[in-house]
Amino acid sequence: MAQSSGFLTTHILDTANGCPAQGVRIGLFQLHGDERQLIASMVTNDDGRTDEPILGKGAMEAGTYELVFEIGDYFAGSGEKPAHPFVDVVPIRFGISDAEQHYHVPLLASPFSYSTYRGS
Repeated sequence: MAQSSGFLTTHILDTANGCPAQGVRIGLFQLHGDERQLIASMVTNDDGRTDEPILGKGAMEAGTYELVFEIGDYFAGSGEKPAHPFVDVVPIRFGISDAEQHYHVPLLASPFSYSTYRGS
């Protein structure tokens, strides 16, 4: 079987402060029914991106995935994290139907809201 040429990337923008969100922990899980398997973890760099694709060429396969962004720690900064932040851990569940494509799943976040889209 030939390896896939698709890959998965992300970036995080802090929309409250108008800058990339650096130092955010991200986990990627693959879902199989009710089971969830961690397949990658990383931290964003100074540009709010990961240094490497989350899934590189050859690692993509069709299926259901979940990116989990620990954005609450980022917004807490060096201060104390509130006991119950409004936006804390953001899970984004999405499907990959064509492992030959580039999937880009960005997070736009503030302490009180977030959104995503399928980027390019």
